[in-house]
Amino acid sequence: MKIQTKYFGELNIDDSTTLRFPDGLFGFEQEKEFVLLSFSEEEDFLLCLQSVKTPFLAFTLLNPFMVMPEYRPTLPQEELQRLGVDKSEDLCYYVLCRVENPVSESTVNLRCPVVLNDQTRQARQVILDEYEMRCLLSSLGKKDDGAC
Repeated sequence: MKIQTKYFGELNIDDSTTLRFPDGLFGFEQEKEFVLLSFSEEEDFLLCLQSVKTPFLAFTLLNPFMVMPEYRPTLPQEELQRLGVDKSEDLCYYVLCRVENPVSESTVNLRCPVVLNDQTRQARQVILDEYEMRCLLSSLGKKDDGAC
């Protein structure tokens, strides 16, 4: 299927790669289908979560474990059931990143990750109370008082 994207123009995507969000994203509940696109062919550090239906709606995501290995999201049993798994480790996690200029001012939202069952392509955005909502990307992985 062909879609228009915010950053990549028109793309032909395989429907089997579509992520389905039954409840949408926070603030965008009407948006139920997205695709994950890589900004770079060399690495998947930053990804684009592109709406299938709304061309200008795209979010920047990153794998939190690449910048914060100690990130240990644990979902309640009801969330695990909604995603069709038995344990949190069976899921993929991505955090929203607000990219700023300079990049050192960029922030990530560790509290509300996008969680994906890679087998079923079902996804949800969840709330993890033990994490911060706006963490400076430059502070992640550091062991000082300013780290998230």
